[in-house]
Parts: sequence; structure tokens; C-alpha cells
Amino acid sequence: RLGHLRDLGVDAIWFSPWYPSPMADAGYDVADHRDIDPAFGTLAEASKLIAEAHDLGLRIIVDIVPNHCSDQHPWFVEALGAGPGAEARELFWFRDGRGPDGAEPPNNWPSIFGGPAWTRVPDGQWYLHLFAPEQPDFNWNNPKVREEFADILRFWFDLGVDGVRIDSAALIVKDPELADFDPAAPPVPHPYTDRDGIHEIYRGWRVVADSYPDRRALIGEIWLADSARFARYLRADEMHTAFNFDFLACPWEAAALRANIDTTLADHAPVGAPATWVLSNHDVTRHVTRYGRADTTFDHDPAHRRRLHGSPADPVLGSNRARAAALLTMALPGSVYLYQGEQLGLAEVEDLPDQARQDPMFARSGGDN
Repeated sequence: RLGHLRDLGVDAIWFSPWYPSPMADAGYDVADHRDIDPAFGTLAEASKLIAEAHDLGLRIIVDIVPNHCSDQHPWFVEALGAGPGAEARELFWFRDGRGPDGAEPPNNWPSIFGGPAWTRVPDGQWYLHLFAPEQPDFNWNNPKVREEFADILRFWFDLGVDGVRIDSAALIVKDPELADFDPAAPPVPHPYTDRDGIHEIYRGWRVVADSYPDRRALIGEIWLADSARFARYLRADEMHTAFNFDFLACPWEAAALRANIDTTLADHAPVGAPATWVLSNHDVTRHVTRYGRADTTFDHDPAHRRRLHGSPADPVLGSNRARAAALLTMALPGSVYLYQGEQLGLAEVEDLPDQARQDPMFARSGGDN
């Protein structure tokens, strides 16, 4: 069906993680960064797909997940078996606990998926996971981690991939002291989001990307409220572009949309990077449904999402607004990302029975998210 996509005017396809994975988080728990999960095919078939796409003038973007891996990744399996103090554990964030017998987590960091960001292993230590327990965080202070991901980039670029979308790109560098913090009043710098040391890493990735005759693209998933700090990732020696989530979260109001567009273009101008425009993705309610509600905003506050989930939506109104939004979005300067199903005007499915839900955030929040 690649020809159909070309005929729609698509010029690049982004594949979410297609690597071997236990699928604790829809493939974002990667067990092997240099292969294809059998559910999707083989590495040879992926190579053939890339070649056929290129023949049609389509480019291929793949997901790179640098913050964490699967708990079944060989590195983590080795770290678990090696015990406290082992070199293998330095690739992750293993720490002794606090309190009597180390029975309390090393700090108070919460998991983005709900609950604590620490899980205890049988020998008594704890490991950090900003997402699900099946997704241990890499320690990017370790040179071996940095070397591994530079090699992973080369592997896929050598196979012909034209760019990478970098998952949770602002989270990979942590406060080495692992200090507590108050989520209601986050300190500056934040202990694990948008720390200054992160830019050195992406400058290194840019060197890798620019080493190819046909330059490869770096595309960041970066959720930041501070637009000036967001723009730092798009400087000439870092990423080429990043998703504009403020536009996605904007309500269907003319003044709000105009202000958001003006701000976006102004923030991108000093660094000379193209803006991106996106209306839906795999983390949010599809905008056909969102735009049919009285409250058309989206944000990551769980309480807000809980109030909106399942609230009445007018499908005709939502569809009409979604068509208008598509027209507006595709007229803006920069690049547009369409979430699969958008080209069909698909609405959100919100009446799934609980037993059919596979989202780890749903499970870890007790069904609240």
C-alpha cells in the first residue's frame, strides 16, 4: 500500500517501535534495538520495505527509545544477575533503599505511568523506571550507554532509514544525586527533565546524522512548557525538528490558535528550524472526538483527562472542525504529522471494556487514566 500513501501526498512514514519486545508498553519496552519483532516481520523484510519506499520517493522514520529498555533486554538481565556493585548495574540506576532495611525507595520520584518510579529486586536494591517497571531507565552518565546508542543510530542509518523520532527525548539525563523533589513546585533544574547536560548527547547524535552523504533527520518528542528551552533542542548542531505539542493541546478557539501559531513561528525563527504541526498522536484523544466536546483542550493532567474521558461529543461537529483543522494545519509553514487513521477521520474508541485495555498507565492508575 505504499503507493496509496504516496498518492495521498505523504512524503515520509514514521514507524513506532518495531523491535523485539514483550509489549508491556506497545513496543516502547525494547528488548533488541537491532532487529524486528516477529509479529511485524523480519529485518530482511524491513530492509525491502525501506528500499521500496525510496523507489516511490517516500522516506522512512523509525522510533528510537533512549530513556529505557525492556526488563528482558540482555543488559538488564545481566545486571539483575550480577548483584549490587557490579559493573553491569552501572548501565542503569540501581540504588539501595532508604529507611529500615532499605525498604523504602531511594527517592520520592513518581512514575509517569502512576505509582513510584522505583521497583525493588530480590537482592534488596531498587532500580529506576520513569515509566512502567518493565522499562528500566538507562544511566546516560555511563559512556557505554552513549556509545551503544550512537551505534544503534548507525545501524539503522546504514540500513537506509532517513531519520529517527526520539522518544521522551527530554528525560534521559538525571540528577546524579537522585534528590527528592516536590512535584507541585519543581526545582530548576528539574531532576530528570530538560537538564542542561542533555544537549551534549544530541550534538553527538547530530554528528552521526550529518556523517551520511544524504543527511539523516533527528526529530524530538519534547513536552516542555518553556518555549525558549524547547527551542534550544533545535539549534543548528542538535535536532532538526521537534513535535509542537502546544498546538496539539490548543482548544478550538480562533484567538488561541492564532496566538499559538504566532508563538510557534517566533520561537523557531531564532534557531532557523522548521515548525511541526500535529493534531493527534498515540498519547492523546483523537481530535475528531476532542473537537466535538464542549471542552476541546488536551493536557497531561490526569484529573483533566479523567473528567473529559467519555464526556459527550458531537461527531458531526467534531468531524467538521477536524476537516477545518486539517486545512489550516496543512497551510502552515513547516511539516505536518498525521496520526494513522487521521486520513480516514477516525474518532476515539472510548467504550472498550477494562479487560481489553493494554495501556500500562491505565493499569498502574487503577483505571483512572
